Amino acid sequence: MEHDQHEAHIPVLLDAALKHLGLRPGGVYVDATLGLGGHAEAILRAMPPVGRLIGFEWDADAAARAAKRLAGFGGRFELVRASYADLVPDLGQLDVREIDGLVADLGVSSLQLDQADRGFSFRGDNPLDMRMDRSRPVTAAMLVADLTEEALADIFYYYGEERQARRIAKFLVQAREKEPVATTGRLAAVVAAAVPRKYHPPKAHVATKVFQALRIAVNGELENVTRLLVEAPAVMLPGARICMITFHSLEDRIVKQAFADNPAYTVVNRRPIGPTAEEIGRNPRARSAKLRVAARM
Repeated sequence: MEHDQHEAHIPVLLDAALKHLGLRPGGVYVDATLGLGGHAEAILRAMPPVGRLIGFEWDADAAARAAKRLAGFGGRFELVRASYADLVPDLGQLDVREIDGLVADLGVSSLQLDQADRGFSFRGDNPLDMRMDRSRPVTAAMLVADLTEEALADIFYYYGEERQARRIAKFLVQAREKEPVATTGRLAAVVAAAVPRKYHPPKAHVATKVFQALRIAVNGELENVTRLLVEAPAVMLPGARICMITFHSLEDRIVKQAFADNPAYTVVNRRPIGPTAEEIGRNPRARSAKLRVAARM
């Protein structure tokens, strides 16, 4: 997504997403991951003035900022304070049965990473929360405190693709018996101690994959993406495009598989579209982004 100050927002793969959405005059579009409104603003500016955009955002802070940013578009923009997993029923409540296109950027926004009390980042020592929607009942700290060693290892392995998953889970269970692992700093320290020095990655924090895995588990991210991809064709008009921007192999695999397996989709780009060298220079966070596009048959 984008950076906190919206003047400095750099929406990832923006030009490619706009190009592949193929905006239609008077069309209805969905930004399934509104964030701070970077993609949404660009779509609204690129559309003829009769077009309409509906943005889904379940993070209250991001939703408030995006609504302020997009207020100038009046009735052309509508905000839905919910997860994109509920796309079809929530669009139905707005009496929207057909859309001309959808974009989703599945990355975590810098707003979330930079807010210490959200617990998404291992920088500092903050409450281990990680909920995108703070009304959800389960935090990362609760998973770390309550799950068995085996269940934790499975989360780290399947959601983080962490090869040291079992060893980390074992250290974590031993650590929590002495003192609760309830902060980001303590979790990062336990992971660093668990992973032998020779396996510490040279360019990333050793706890990166564990933090990713817990965030995915807390927010049901992979289940949400799967549900979106299954249900979206029900509201997509023939020829409507769905543009999915992913940042790690788990999500990319789900998108690739869904586009290939679902006869409602026809794949537009066989190979994922990545950022240009120029975009990476402007926005290093775009480095791992991939865009896959499909059209409704």
